[in-house]
Amino acid sequence: MNTKKRSIVVLIPCLNEEITIEKVIRDFQKSIPEAKIIVFDNNSTDRTASIAKKAGAKIEKELQPGKGRVMASMFRKVEADYYVIVDGDDTYSAEHVRQLLKPLLEGIAEMSVAVRLEEFSEKSFRPFHIFGNNLVRSLVNWIFGCNLTDIMSGYRACSRDLIKSVPIFSTGFEVETEFTIRTLDYGFRIKEVPIPYRKRPEGSSSKLRTFHDGFTILVEIARIAKAYKPFTFFGGIGLVLILIGGISGIWVIMDYLEDEYVNKVPTAILSTGMMLLGFGSIGIGILLNTINYRFRENLRLLNKKINDHYL
Repeated sequence: MNTKKRSIVVLIPCLNEEITIEKVIRDFQKSIPEAKIIVFDNNSTDRTASIAKKAGAKIEKELQPGKGRVMASMFRKVEADYYVIVDGDDTYSAEHVRQLLKPLLEGIAEMSVAVRLEEFSEKSFRPFHIFGNNLVRSLVNWIFGCNLTDIMSGYRACSRDLIKSVPIFSTGFEVETEFTIRTLDYGFRIKEVPIPYRKRPEGSSSKLRTFHDGFTILVEIARIAKAYKPFTFFGGIGLVLILIGGISGIWVIMDYLEDEYVNKVPTAILSTGMMLLGFGSIGIGILLNTINYRFRENLRLLNKKINDHYL
């Protein structure tokens, strides 16, 4: 695969990865020597930055804590034709980087994602992490009508058009979920590439907090669904309210049929209120969906004009 004429950058967000960062850099230097390697140091308290610099990588500092802020900074500061984003913990294989770039170079996708859940060691994931990944993946696939298998992977390749079009607002580890969701919503194509996933080397510790990060990701999905899929979000709430109103209304109707008098007045009020709120929620979803569609249409036209001007 000829990538000589295209500018490629390998972006490595890091926080206290002195044990693994040199090996990660050396592996990518060997696997894709034409790429520029940039380590974004997020306030490491160890020797991550000095080791990375000695290994030949360019060092950028991001003082605001959080992986989401680091990724937003990377996308804002770096210019290239293709971007490879990889964690600095040596769990991803640099030997597969050209395989990851292939869908972009062939023009069949704007983002390729290294799928970790097909080939991994027994100690690569905690059982609850697999459950959480599958839960979030199912929710995203349902909301956006796609069939992705791993949306939280930290190893991706992206085109310049995607990087400069998709905004990042998350601050923490939920950024991969947000990045995937926004990519889908903006109409970009995602191609998944199965790649081995290794356990962390001895002495290297994960920054993930299972329950905290899982809850944060679910909140992020709800927030983005509300903003980008308002009909699905408010329509779902509306259907639940209508269902509650309908079930409680059955009791009222049965009560009225017995003696032609409504004895369960509070239940009747509850049923009527739930039905009204349900239909109101669906109406809000339809209205916001129409506004959102036109807004995104205008935004994509603006992004196209900006990119055409740049080219």
